This record gives sequence, C-alpha cells and structure tokens, in this order.
Amino acid sequence: MPSTHGEAPDRSVGDQHRNSRRRGEELERAILAAALEELTEAGYAGLTMDRVAARAGTGKAALYRRWPSRAELIVDACAARRFSSADVPDSGALRTDVIAALRQLSDWLGTSHGDVLRGLLTEIVHDPELARLVRERLRTAGPGPIQGVLRRAVDRGEIQPWILTSRRATVAVDLLRNHFLLYGAPIPQDVVTEIVDDVYLPLLLAPRGASAGPASRHGGEGG
Repeated sequence: MPSTHGEAPDRSVGDQHRNSRRRGEELERAILAAALEELTEAGYAGLTMDRVAARAGTGKAALYRRWPSRAELIVDACAARRFSSADVPDSGALRTDVIAALRQLSDWLGTSHGDVLRGLLTEIVHDPELARLVRERLRTAGPGPIQGVLRRAVDRGEIQPWILTSRRATVAVDLLRNHFLLYGAPIPQDVVTEIVDDVYLPLLLAPRGASAGPASRHGGEGG
C-alpha cells in the first residue's frame, strides 16, 4: 500500500550508499585531493580533519584510519601531487633533458602547488612532527623530480650510476626551489640555464671526489 505520509526520501541513506561504493583507492584519492584544496585555501594552520572530511564527502573516521595525524595526511597529499619529470621527452642528451625538466618544474612552481610548498616550508619551522615527516619523505625520495632524466643519462653512459644516490643529484632542484622561495614565480629562463651550465652539469660530470670545473655545453643544446 503506498505511503500517505508524503515523506521525502532519506538523503542520508543515499549518501551512505554512495560513500560505501567509494572505497579503497577512489576514496583515498578524494581525501588527498580535498586535503590539498583545503591546504591551498586555508593554509596548514587553518586546515582541520573535519573540513577535509566534509570536502571529501566522507566521515572523519575514514581519515584517521589511514592517517593518524594531520601532518601525515598533508605529507601524503603533497607527495601524491609532486612534480615528476616522467613526461619530459628523451632527447638523447643530458643537458637538453635537464633544462626541459627544470623548466617544467619552474612552471609547476608558478601554480598553486608552489604556494602550497612555500606554506609547508614555513610551517615545518613551528611543527616538529611535520618537519620529521618531510625529512623522512625527502630522505627516501632519491634524486626526486628529475630522477627519470638522470636514470636515462645513466643508461646512455653520460653519468655514473653512483650519481643517483649522491647529494649531487638534488642540487639543481634545490637551487631552483631556493630561487623560487626567495624571489617567487615566474623563474626567468636564464636562471634555469645558469643552474644547469654553471653548477649542475659540472657536478654531474666531475669524477667522484673531484672539484667541478667550468661548465661545458655537454649533451647538446637546450638553452
């Protein structure tokens, strides 16, 4: 017999069904995306697990099952959207590839991702847990954003394999990031070229334990 009460459908039931279907990787992606959006809008100091859960359309318990703390959530969210040089075409030349990767990175820093990075690096001074997690992530990240470019150079015999796990591997990204933090975006193209020719290539090509000499236009043009 049809209901005569005229009650509206229970939306909470529909929400529960929708959220029950969104599990695993799909739900995790939604939470990480919501965390980044909240971080961009409110900054780390203003970000709460409640706000992230609401934006992701899930319960706070779903967040805490995966990330016991706000800091762990944010570090994972930023890692999920980190810059990657995977899309840099293989030109067959180390210099050309490195310049292309750094130019892509400078463009990435000019977006909201750069603002998030700047805010996080400010917050780690005041948040020991966040600082610890960021250091751990960096320590296990290898050469980082241009790892793919360096691995290709190793495969071509342009640089030695030990470079991949040395401090030299991260120098170009470190210098570009520091320039961004001091001067902001956009980063001039001549800054990218100077980093590569005057600092990075000499370091990559110098023998282990040797001082790097003047830059050589090794590996083709790209400036």
